[in-house]
Amino acid sequence: MLPQSLRLLIAPAIASMAAAAATAADDPKPAPVSPTGPANAEAAEVGRALRESWPDRPEWLDMYTAILADEEMSPQYGWFRTAVTQSRYGWDATSKRLDRDGDGKVARKEFPGRDEEFARLDRDHDGSVTKDDFDRAAAPVAASPGLMLFSRADRDGNGKVTREELDGFFRAADRDGHGFLSRADLEAAMPAPSASRGMSAGDRPSKAALIRGLFKQEVGSLQPGPKLDESAPDFTLRTNDGKSEVTLSKLVGPKPVVLIFGNFTCGPFRSHAGNFEKLYRRYGDRANFVMVYVREAHPTDGWRMESNDRLGVATAQPTTYEERVGVAQRCGKLLGLGFPMVVDTIDDSVGARYSGMPGRFYLIDRQGKIAFKNGRGPYGFKHDELEQALILMLQDEASPGSGGAVQAARH
Repeated sequence: MLPQSLRLLIAPAIASMAAAAATAADDPKPAPVSPTGPANAEAAEVGRALRESWPDRPEWLDMYTAILADEEMSPQYGWFRTAVTQSRYGWDATSKRLDRDGDGKVARKEFPGRDEEFARLDRDHDGSVTKDDFDRAAAPVAASPGLMLFSRADRDGNGKVTREELDGFFRAADRDGHGFLSRADLEAAMPAPSASRGMSAGDRPSKAALIRGLFKQEVGSLQPGPKLDESAPDFTLRTNDGKSEVTLSKLVGPKPVVLIFGNFTCGPFRSHAGNFEKLYRRYGDRANFVMVYVREAHPTDGWRMESNDRLGVATAQPTTYEERVGVAQRCGKLLGLGFPMVVDTIDDSVGARYSGMPGRFYLIDRQGKIAFKNGRGPYGFKHDELEQALILMLQDEASPGSGGAVQAARH
C-alpha cells in the first residue's frame, strides 16, 4: 500500500496535469504531442514513482498516468504492461506434466491427445512442442504480411475473409485488368506500415477523449476482474434475441466454459470473430462457448473511429438496455459466431466484474474456477493462447486421476 504521505504528494501533481491535459487536449483530433515536453516528462516521472512506491495500485491508475504522459500506445502502454495473460497452462506447467524424458520438449508420443491438437500446439511445425511455441502464441501482434492482407481483404469488418472478398482484393489490386498481380501491384496494395505513431489521424483520440473513455469504462473496465484460480462470478443474462436466459453456474460442470467479452465498435475484437468461430467449430462439442456483449469501445459520442465509420459500424453509446440489445443484434448478425450471445445489463454489472471491456477471454474449468484469462485488449487479444489453454485443459481433465491439477503458472 502506498504511504499516505506519498499519496498526498502525488495527488496534486496528477490533478494539475489532468486539468492541463483536459484543457489543452479537447480538440477531438489534435496533432501528436511531443512526449519530451515538460508536462509529459512530469507525468512520466509521476508514473514511475507510482510503479515503484505503490505495488498494489489499481490498474486504471497506470492507464491514467500513461494518458497524461502521452505515452505511445504499445503493449507497454499503461495497464497493458501489467494486466497480462494469466494461465494454468504455461510452458512450465505443461513441460512438468508432459515432458516425461526431460529433454525440454514434448514429442508427439508424449502428448495424449489428438494429432490435430498436437499440431496446433506445435506452432513452428518442427514436430515437437517447446517453449518457443508458447512464446510465439504470447508474442505481441506484429504487422505481418498475413495481417496486412487480412485487413485489406476483410471489407465488411466481420473478422472473416471470404473467397469473394479475396477476389475483390485481387480485382482492386489489378488496376490494369491484366488478370495477374505484379510485385509492384502488391506493393501498392499493401504498403509498408508507417513508422510514425500507429493510428491514422482520423482514429487518434485526444487526451481528454481518452480520460473520458477511461472513466466511462469504454477504454476498459476500471476493475481488474477475477484472478487465476478464483471462482468465476455467476451471472444470468438474456440472449440478444430475447428468447432465453443463460446462467453461468448452470453451464459449469459438464464441460469447461469459454467466455468471450466484446462489442460491436471494437475493431480489434471484431477482427478475431473468425478465430472464435473456428475455435467453436473445433472444440464446441467439448466446451461451452458464450459471448457477453458489453459497453461500446468506440461510440460516435466518445472515441469515434473513422475506420469504423467507413465500415458502417457506427453507433452512439446505448443509454437503455433495449438500445444495447439492438446494437448487439447488429453485431450478432455481422459476426455470425454460431454460439450464444448474451447482453450485459446497462449498468455493466457483468462486464465490470469480469473486466470485460472492451474485450476479454476467459476459460473456466469444471469446478467453476478461472483457468485462463487473457491480457487487457486490444494488445492482449491473443486467441492462440486461449486455444493452447483449452487444448491442455481438455487433455488434463481427460487424464485418469488428474483432477485438473496442473500447476498454476502465469506468463
